[in-house]
Amino acid sequence: MFSSSNMEPRTLQASITLLILVTSSYGGNLTSGPTLKMDQALLIFHNQLAEEVQVFYTSDHCFKCLYQHLVTVKPNNNNASVVISTKFTLTMQVDSQSRNVTLCRWSQTYGEGGHYSVWIQMSESASCTDAVDKIPNNVYLPLLVAALLLGVIALLFTVAPDIFRRRCPSECIKSICCQGSQYSVDNGEAQACEAEEENTTKAKPTRLLSLDTFRGFSLTVMVFVNYSGGGYWFFQHAPWNGLTVGDIVMPWFVFIIGTSVVLALRSMQRKGVSRLQLLRKITWRTVVLLMLGFCFLNYSPRDGPLSWSWLRIPGVLQRLGFTYFVLSLLQTFWGHEEIPLRAHPWWNPVQDVVLYWPQWLIIVLLETLWLCITLLLPVPNCPTGYLGAGGIGDDGLYPNCTGGAAGYIDRWMFGDNMYRYPTCKELYRSTQPFDPEGVLGTINSVVIGFLGMQAGKIIIFYRGINVHILYRFLVWAVILGISAAILSKCTRDGGFIPVNKNLWSLSFVLCMGSVSFLLLGGMYYVTDIKGWWGGQPFIYPGMNSIFVYVGHTLLGFYFPFSWEMRFQESHWEQLFQSLWGTALWVLIAYLLYRKKFFLKI
Repeated sequence: MFSSSNMEPRTLQASITLLILVTSSYGGNLTSGPTLKMDQALLIFHNQLAEEVQVFYTSDHCFKCLYQHLVTVKPNNNNASVVISTKFTLTMQVDSQSRNVTLCRWSQTYGEGGHYSVWIQMSESASCTDAVDKIPNNVYLPLLVAALLLGVIALLFTVAPDIFRRRCPSECIKSICCQGSQYSVDNGEAQACEAEEENTTKAKPTRLLSLDTFRGFSLTVMVFVNYSGGGYWFFQHAPWNGLTVGDIVMPWFVFIIGTSVVLALRSMQRKGVSRLQLLRKITWRTVVLLMLGFCFLNYSPRDGPLSWSWLRIPGVLQRLGFTYFVLSLLQTFWGHEEIPLRAHPWWNPVQDVVLYWPQWLIIVLLETLWLCITLLLPVPNCPTGYLGAGGIGDDGLYPNCTGGAAGYIDRWMFGDNMYRYPTCKELYRSTQPFDPEGVLGTINSVVIGFLGMQAGKIIIFYRGINVHILYRFLVWAVILGISAAILSKCTRDGGFIPVNKNLWSLSFVLCMGSVSFLLLGGMYYVTDIKGWWGGQPFIYPGMNSIFVYVGHTLLGFYFPFSWEMRFQESHWEQLFQSLWGTALWVLIAYLLYRKKFFLKI
């Protein structure tokens, strides 16, 4: 919708642009128009007045944004055409330049590939009427076809085992379906199935398929989103406030890290691993994650030699590493090797909370710190407690206040060594850098990871009593969901604390915690209780998550994972490329699983 700017090479989210292409007399052949690309439509203004008019616009996803100039249309049956973005609903306003009055205003969602005409004319008063010159494309047709094909494939994989079972001996089926037996954050320590008959009679710890499935599902969606999500805006990150599919996958991943930390460390503690050994392992894993993110994932080999002048210090793996470190310390120092069941009957309903009161105290203090800094820290030339995107938002009053206290702290600490292309840059025309993996948001990353730890404690406390596990998952989901609804007032921009992934706001954390409890509970019921589903194919990337994440980030811009697209007028090729690249990584994870290769950290 705005004038285009150079996007970072690693940024797969398409810019929201609007380009003024043609201004010509009415006699021109405008109905044929320029070649439109994905998420674009042609809008032609016909001015039948005797005065020149100015057309302005704003996006309904841009909160209290200033109207921006779109085009000037000369008088006396002249016209002008523009190519507009079709991602969001646009509000158009036609003003008389000579009289300084608004002639008409309307909001409309335009369709991809469509040609539209707006006639500015005089009857009793100035009015604007619109017409569709060319019917737009069905932008959701590629998604529908893809969903049907994936459904057919899933059905085939569901029916195939029954057919395969009749032709394949039980040993063959066992070699395919066998799982590892130890919990860990990245499942690098998964043990291979034993082939010897005598070992099958030995009791082994049961591996929760739902954990690997949840982790793999979130990672698979993350890969699809990072590979542009077919170019659909709802598969990418929200410009500022609100939620899209692209915003929910990382919180899911952080949540399941917390769950895995509880199960993994408790398992090692019960095996007699000392606290010092645990600290060494935790520290080593954290350092490796930080170095992977810092040295490999924050730049592309196409960017040339590594340079401190532009290197980004924060990042996804850095945040995951730090979150894992804090959660592991909480569990190492204030966890329980054995649970004193029914030691105090009066707190049995909340024993999974009460027994861990030191952890809860630390988390409450961290969240209080986040609230105090976010809402009370004075930021130069910005209102205290500002949570907006800056730029042209909020009536253009705070153009340099992007992210409020969170952005101010990151710019003070990192300077230019942070993310330069925030999701609000195009829509809000913000000029300040803002890092979605910044310092202040990492506090709430720890909080949502701690909610995942709570899920792990519930599984431990009530193991064997599946009804209680599912019931408590549901209770936590309801409590967190209601809290998020109160903070956000069930609106995108009008709440006390809006749901915002860029800031990792408190309402965002509570909302994602609620969804995570529901999703994990559903997978736990289907895979671990009923056994209706083995988690395929998501369980394979879930068991090699570090390898898949690092690999897809480093190689995503190279063939065969992506290529230079030829057909850019619709979502067909973009969606195929995104699904193809994602499917390749799922296939690679499956082949590694068959070879019993699991990347260890």
